[in-house]
Amino acid sequence: MGVVIVGGHDRMVAQYKKICKSYKCKVKVFTHMGADFNKQIGCPDLLVLFTNTVSHKMVRCALDEIDGKHTDVVRCHTSSGNALTGILENCFAN
Repeated sequence: MGVVIVGGHDRMVAQYKKICKSYKCKVKVFTHMGADFNKQIGCPDLLVLFTNTVSHKMVRCALDEIDGKHTDVVRCHTSSGNALTGILENCFAN
């Protein structure tokens, strides 16, 4: 399962990757919007938006890139490790 995380804190990137790895997911984490951000997203199975720590422009860009693809989108106000664990638990429970 491919996961893309948009937002969050720089210091949490390693923890996000560790949590996703424990669920056997490949993960890409974007805490800042780079020049070619929209080309790096790809076609993930799950897009996690940490809405408290991300700009509206970055959210729009991410959503525009996955528009029309079979990607689940989860928006979460909290960007903690526990929040990500809960999101992944819900995705694998369904």
